[in-house]
Amino acid sequence: MQSKINYFFKPSSPSPIATSVTPDTTDDSLAAWENNRNVIVNTYQRRSPKAVRSEVLKEPIGERPRKGPKTLNKKKRSCYTQFHLELGQSDFLFRHCVECGATYAPGDELDEKSHQSFHKDYTNGIPFKGWQNERAFTSPSLGKNRIVVVLENDSPAHRNKVQEVVKMMEVELGEDWILHRYCKVYLLVSSQRISGCLVAEPIKEAFKIISRLDDGRQLKKESSSPSTTIHFGNIVLQRQVSKRCRESDDRLDNGATACEEEAKPAFCGVRAIWVSPSNRRKGLATQLLDTARESFSSGCILEKSQLAFSQPSSLGRAFGCNYFGTSSFLVYIAQLSLPGPVL
Repeated sequence: MQSKINYFFKPSSPSPIATSVTPDTTDDSLAAWENNRNVIVNTYQRRSPKAVRSEVLKEPIGERPRKGPKTLNKKKRSCYTQFHLELGQSDFLFRHCVECGATYAPGDELDEKSHQSFHKDYTNGIPFKGWQNERAFTSPSLGKNRIVVVLENDSPAHRNKVQEVVKMMEVELGEDWILHRYCKVYLLVSSQRISGCLVAEPIKEAFKIISRLDDGRQLKKESSSPSTTIHFGNIVLQRQVSKRCRESDDRLDNGATACEEEAKPAFCGVRAIWVSPSNRRKGLATQLLDTARESFSSGCILEKSQLAFSQPSSLGRAFGCNYFGTSSFLVYIAQLSLPGPVL
């Protein structure tokens, strides 16, 4: 047996560190050898601040990285554009168009484009290029315009176009009551746009509106009105008179219509009539009514006294007074819904 255990830890090949150490015969020779074996020497050279500064100054200025805010291109800048300032306004997100009744979000390009398209169609009429097989009426009184009639048995393309027009009419006249399967639809086409529409239905009776003010009395009151001038010798003073609407005009907006109890015979009921705002006061509604009287019943032309309006609005009542020549024209109760599919 070996007398010392360090005999088993002798290196197989001499190394510079191992050869430089002379093994001691004492018991601490193993610890001394391990310390010399695992020594890690780190050498570094400390430089002066002046040397570091000179090396930095030697670098070209163009190659040094610049630190600062990043520049954004135009596409990225648009994402950070501020469109609105919320200051507690009620219409912050949406805006209501008074003319066409549409609601849109200002600042949204798609929403604004859709509003512009709808606004143009509502104001000027719905685009219409015509059909190959259409039931059209032309006359010298219509001029370049024509009136197309759509019935229940017409093609789906014709009925879909009628539905598009009815949606425009519902903006002013209300929803879900204008059209049903027994109606005849008259479309007035002007400059490749549907500028007016009349929806008629067959009826049997109607009631005459009670005139609340006699026209003769009104004319008598106007003729007997006092003079607006005052004479003081040779001096003539003009009296300022405030204009007042007629009593009948004031009552057009009350929403109620008083009628006689006795029913009158009628054959054509004007369920709804509409003209685009930019084409009003051009006689288009009169052309629609005249065409409906001529073509509603086959073989005969209806008299004006055989026509009746549904519950008229203020504009409808004013138009009826102008068309019939009296405020006592016929009206009827239009049913809101009838069985069967719509046109």
